[in-house]
Amino acid sequence: MTQSTEQGTIWLTQDAYDKLTAELEDLKGPVRQEIIARISAARDEGDLKENGGYHSAREEQGKLEGRIRQLEDMLQRAEVGETPADDGVVEPGMKVTYKFVGDDDDEAETFLLGAREIEPEGLTVYSPSSPLGSAINGRSKGETVSYLAPNGKELQVVILDAVPFTG
Repeated sequence: MTQSTEQGTIWLTQDAYDKLTAELEDLKGPVRQEIIARISAARDEGDLKENGGYHSAREEQGKLEGRIRQLEDMLQRAEVGETPADDGVVEPGMKVTYKFVGDDDDEAETFLLGAREIEPEGLTVYSPSSPLGSAINGRSKGETVSYLAPNGKELQVVILDAVPFTG
């Protein structure tokens, strides 16, 4: 779980930092070598203009190099911290459950307050700078909060729970 701050620092738990570091090592090693080998093999086939395998591998290489640069930047700006306290206060690294006020049919929703660099499977991530994220950041379990949605409509939510995300 991560959070970008105004200064460009990205807060990471030790677990998140370790996962990103392992991903970077994998991308720079075996994955990069595999793509280079595919490009070389496709190049040996001849005419590159109509070589779909070559163009596919080059496109994949571009995406890989972009992800490597992104990970290097994130890890360079990373500040490793502890998992937030289990005190019911919403902050980055917390799994938050909320419900819209006045909509009895609406079910409670749960998300991780952080940045999307690490999006756990099955859990949506909202940035602390998103309209909902900035409205509830620093608030406590049980509070009702109003915020302006991107469509200009004012919405109210009640914070049902806020617990540390444990991955």
